[in-house]
Amino acid sequence: MSGGTSGDPARNALASETSPYLLQHAGNPVQWYPWGVEATELARSTGKPILLSIGYSACHWCHVMAHESFEDPETAALMNELFVNVKVDREERPDLDKIYQTAQYLLNQRSGGWPLTMFLTHDDHVPFAGGTYFPRESRWGMPAFKDLLRHVARIYRERLPDIRRQNVSVRDALGRLAGPANAEPTAAADSAALLTAIAEIKQAFDPERGGFGRAPKFPHTPILERLLRHFAATRRAGAADENALHMAALTLRHMAMGGLFDHLAGGFARYSVDAEWMIPHFEKMLCDNGPLLGLYAQAWQIGGGEDFRRTAIETAEWAMRDMQSREGGYFSSLDADSEGEEGKYYVWTPEEVREHLSDREYAVFATHYGLDGAPNFEGRWHLRIAVPLAQAAAARGLSLEAAREIVDVARRRLLAVRARRVPPGLDDKILASWNALMARGMAIAGRVMQRADMLESARRALDFIRARMWDGERLQASFRAGQARHDAYLDDYAFLLEACLDLLESSWRDQDLVFARRLADTLLDQFEDGAAGGFYFTSHSHEQLIQRVKSFADDALPAGNGSAARGLARLGHLLGEPRYLTASERALRAAGTAMRDQPSAHLTMLSALEEWLQPPEIVIIRAEDADTLALWRQTAQQEFHPSRMVYAIPGDARLDGLLAARTSQGRAVAYLCTGVECRLPVHSLAELAAALVR
Repeated sequence: MSGGTSGDPARNALASETSPYLLQHAGNPVQWYPWGVEATELARSTGKPILLSIGYSACHWCHVMAHESFEDPETAALMNELFVNVKVDREERPDLDKIYQTAQYLLNQRSGGWPLTMFLTHDDHVPFAGGTYFPRESRWGMPAFKDLLRHVARIYRERLPDIRRQNVSVRDALGRLAGPANAEPTAAADSAALLTAIAEIKQAFDPERGGFGRAPKFPHTPILERLLRHFAATRRAGAADENALHMAALTLRHMAMGGLFDHLAGGFARYSVDAEWMIPHFEKMLCDNGPLLGLYAQAWQIGGGEDFRRTAIETAEWAMRDMQSREGGYFSSLDADSEGEEGKYYVWTPEEVREHLSDREYAVFATHYGLDGAPNFEGRWHLRIAVPLAQAAAARGLSLEAAREIVDVARRRLLAVRARRVPPGLDDKILASWNALMARGMAIAGRVMQRADMLESARRALDFIRARMWDGERLQASFRAGQARHDAYLDDYAFLLEACLDLLESSWRDQDLVFARRLADTLLDQFEDGAAGGFYFTSHSHEQLIQRVKSFADDALPAGNGSAARGLARLGHLLGEPRYLTASERALRAAGTAMRDQPSAHLTMLSALEEWLQPPEIVIIRAEDADTLALWRQTAQQEFHPSRMVYAIPGDARLDGLLAARTSQGRAVAYLCTGVECRLPVHSLAELAAALVR
């Protein structure tokens, strides 16, 4: 990708980009370039090092550094004099972000973040210095940004041979970290890894407030999914691990009660800055809310309570109302800031709330959401459940039902008031991978809660990607302003494959199966490591960078390798396709050492491993009548059984391969298989129910 300069001299080379984050910087006095040929050739010809700045539009500290430094003419002049300056949206270019975040850790021995500020050699783009946010003036133990710029430029001029020697070590270290070596795990060792992961999760668990580790606290959805899957597996084996369910349920409940959850509009913020889940970092990201939506619906299905159902519904309704485009794709995120202040859109004073509610409404609402206590965010109040509604109702002599009605009316009224404020910025680009995560969450929640609107929302998102971001063979990662851009990554293909399979379980469409097969074929053709197994993050035809990552660990998103291994195995079992099953097994073998050494860092891989050790149960239901299909499917899906795949296929479906043999035989029938082992078909609902409890 390369961007040319705009005809407006006040705008830089980012002006022709589509990323909202890059466009935020198009008017900076910094001579920014997007990553591409124009910038790299300029660096090569001038000998200037590259200043690489990576961030995203909803990032609070990215905005702070922009206001302090990138909008400052004096700082910009220094940057322009000494460096070739490159801006990257990490959501569009996760390939670059993965490489340079890893390099920042190697150079500084501390974890990274955003904004990421890295200095690269002018010709081979190897990083030799950097960090994250740097302030305008020296503080918090960090140098002033302008002082840093002068120091780095001087070191580059005077000590380039030393930098070259360091770069050899950096390249070697990046190569070692690109992906673990091939391994041949044994089944016994792999089974132990599943149990070790649960033990490690237990060690990190906060028994008072839920969550894992200390502040700041993140939802860590792969941990929650692993706990629910472990509970289901042990329950099915006759020895349910209730502690695993407790850890998941307590975490989900405290997240939903705290300020991490938007109690007026629904949806979750990125993370909590405190251990109590009270004050969030206010950005709201699609990639977090999709998995959380599915988890809350599943927790309710297990029997977790009405609060889980409400949280799932409100999260889904927020995504459909505020984050889904008219064309069907979901937008990426909402900013942490509005009017230049983090959280300003979301916080209240008691006087503001009282102005819009009756005395009776305010009394219940204030007690429930903590407005009658001390302020919790910079002198103002961010809503969180401070007192359970039943307790607030009893204090006012009300029934729980009456209090719930009062609170719901108050919430709707205050949401309308809040909507009149200056809203946080919306990053309206549509990312294939994040859309897949939300579509999958919608499909799961819609199936579990019998919500046709959620299923339709998921279908619209997948249809948008297929129509606007897929050319029949290859996928683009990002879409905005009528343009699909950037060759897609492993996560895009893998997450979409799983989304297709989950939507097929909710409502069968032939085109979703066709799409799933084409995604799987591209994974094998363009991403698989033919020598050692597993999948690279970038395709074989992708731009050559200083590192080609093949990671099996979860990070801010579930591991693409784990998602690919699980999705390919499921599709392979469904279709009876050995190529997909073999590729999945090869990925698991490649990740064997990593899973044994650090099981809790590889939880998505472990879910795929679990289904390799014990293949999923597959239920194929065929019937000519739609009502019969729906009834049989509901029976088969009634229990939370994450390793059961249920597909209710109408009589007019166009099938081939193994599925083509699963005919309706003129009446309703269900075919039940575990892996490649199948039982005799059943022809009544009672037989199906009995077969499912075996």
